[in-house]
Amino acid sequence: MPDAAVVMLRAYKYALNPTPRQARYLDGHCGAVRKAYNWGLGRVKANLDQRTAETSYGIPAELLTPAISWSMYSLRKAWNQAKHDVAPWWAEYSKEAYASGLTQLAAALKNWGDSRKGRRRGRAVGFPRFKAKRKAVRSCRFTTGVIRCEDLYVVLPRIGRVRLHETPAPELLDGTARIMAATIRFERGRWFVSFTVEQDTAARAPMRPDAVVGVDLGVKSLAILAEVGGEPQTVPNPKHLDVSLRKLGKLSRRVSRRVGPDRRTGQVPSNRWQRANGQRNKAHHRVAYRRADALHKLTTAIVAEFGTVVMEDLNVAGMLKNRKLARRIGDAGFGEIRRQLAYKSQWNGGRLIVADRWFPSSKTCSGCGVVKAKLLLSEREYVCESCGLVMDRDENAARNLAALAVAASGAETLNGRGADQKTRATGRVAVKRLPGSPECETGTALPEAVSV
Repeated sequence: MPDAAVVMLRAYKYALNPTPRQARYLDGHCGAVRKAYNWGLGRVKANLDQRTAETSYGIPAELLTPAISWSMYSLRKAWNQAKHDVAPWWAEYSKEAYASGLTQLAAALKNWGDSRKGRRRGRAVGFPRFKAKRKAVRSCRFTTGVIRCEDLYVVLPRIGRVRLHETPAPELLDGTARIMAATIRFERGRWFVSFTVEQDTAARAPMRPDAVVGVDLGVKSLAILAEVGGEPQTVPNPKHLDVSLRKLGKLSRRVSRRVGPDRRTGQVPSNRWQRANGQRNKAHHRVAYRRADALHKLTTAIVAEFGTVVMEDLNVAGMLKNRKLARRIGDAGFGEIRRQLAYKSQWNGGRLIVADRWFPSSKTCSGCGVVKAKLLLSEREYVCESCGLVMDRDENAARNLAALAVAASGAETLNGRGADQKTRATGRVAVKRLPGSPECETGTALPEAVSV
């Protein structure tokens, strides 16, 4: 392992075991976040609506009500001037709670503005909505004040010492990792704290730096790992949700037979409903934890062994619209696998190559390179009419993805879609590197098609 060290930003997440009083105080901080967010959003929305109404009356632009700034600095300055009237109880909670809500609002407004002006890629971003008490995610971020870890405890501003569910990492205790921020969050029925830290980490290298593996994700098998000229590895799909569907159905029927809440009539849920609902939620949480554990183990094993990982740029959002496969695709976690491979490859000194979604990995023969015009989803075996190759379609796709790593050394862009590719021998293949990989620097254009 190289002796050189690099400075990295990492996150550590731990479950909390607060007392009932501390839990109420944590919830109060999250309420303060929501209060500041809604106040700032109402102020911005009122200004925009006023200017829109004046424009409809024919008032010239120079006489319109002055626009207000959406920056975090301006929002926080206005909040400090109005907090005594808007929230007389503001001193009960940390100033970081209100700053956290206004930071979220400033980011949301910036995303909306950039999306309208075409400066933001992806789906159109709508105007921010007010946070409802029952639906909003309860979270609060601390960036200043006393934030440190002790043995089985975490110290947070204004909240004090809160017991952790487990002993924190040694680097958080001895000060090796510098804590930049701490975020509390209520999810899956309990409180968590996550630390953003800056630490010196020894440079890593995969066990086989020159090895290239193609990863083809699927539903029947979670992944097929194939090297050029090597034996493929099949990763079975655990199907955590399918395994628990029978139990979840039984618990859901039990909940439906109890007297539940009704906001229209003000009906309060019975104790038996709350117990049954808690049991159902616990089963759902167990599925989520098991899925996360399995995906982390899989991605860690891949980046620890192979120097180069190649996978497809799957349109997961579009795949989820298929009602016959949506549940199993969501259970497999395709998007999470790619996200973890991206940052873990960077951590371990490897690289991740993402093939363009138009690259015909399943239709291309891994033996001779001929591309089929059509391949039905029901055809689970790839049969090449040119060379006579017969192979599992997922294994064939994984081998084609592994072959892309050879093409990744070039850098000549032809078109954005990569639709001009025919075969690896005569056409071009689309390859997209992720920012942060050893071959790409942040801010540089990513090559989408390279010569073979």
